[in-house]
Amino acid sequence: MHPEILDQPLSHQFSTLLLLGFAIACVSWTITHEEIFREPREFCKDRSQNCRRLYQRKFFYLFTCEYCFSHYVTALFLLLTQFQMLYTGWRGFVISEFALVWVANIYMSAYNRLRLEIKAENLTIAEQTKSAGR
Repeated sequence: MHPEILDQPLSHQFSTLLLLGFAIACVSWTITHEEIFREPREFCKDRSQNCRRLYQRKFFYLFTCEYCFSHYVTALFLLLTQFQMLYTGWRGFVISEFALVWVANIYMSAYNRLRLEIKAENLTIAEQTKSAGR
């Protein structure tokens, strides 16, 4: 039995992939990096290093790693949206899961790089201002 091909245009699937990937990246990054979730993240980081059982350490680690966490956020988004790629059924969901994680992590990597460049530029400007004031 051959898998049934999804009847949506590939352009629609691709644009949905990019949009959902952006939303997944936003949720994953916010929970694993931003100040608003600092306390729960620090708790999870501590538990990921100090729990006795391996499965407990791994569970808490998920909330400190944007790559790991993005898999679970993606699964939640797939449950909510029923987004599938290329094929109908479970094959479409599996392809969607990995494609969305990949796109979301590209977005997060680009965002992280941009933040580092902005910080470096601000430090350079601050140093120039400081040396000019002498």
